[in-house]
Amino acid sequence: MKKTKLLVEHHYEFELLGIVAPLKDYKMAWVINNSLGVKLTKSRDFELEFLNQPNLLISQFALEKEHGFIQLLRNRSLSPVDQALYLVPELKIMDYFLLLQDMTFEMNINTYIEALSDNQYIQNVVKLEVSKLKSKENLLTY
Repeated sequence: MKKTKLLVEHHYEFELLGIVAPLKDYKMAWVINNSLGVKLTKSRDFELEFLNQPNLLISQFALEKEHGFIQLLRNRSLSPVDQALYLVPELKIMDYFLLLQDMTFEMNINTYIEALSDNQYIQNVVKLEVSKLKSKENLLTY
């Protein structure tokens, strides 16, 4: 019997910042809201299901914009498993990811990096290339 494969090509139309900050998720959202002048609100936790691995339960905060979004995702899973599970396992050092999409191009990523870097609670902010990540599909939360 002939097999047919379905190939799906995803489009990653957002900027990605990796944040190192050992804070609880609600405190991190508060820090970002104050630093960037936005209003991230708690969304339903994102659950990622795998075939041969435990499910991931990722805390998320989001702000829907007219032509885009800002989304804060915690890298470490909330799953009650003995071992630590990560949204992006190759970047275990990152505590959070900030996804920024703006189709109007009014948002300046460098301004966001500077504002976050000046905050005392944030140790490091790095702009990441989504295309170079091995587990970039995990960032698609729609």
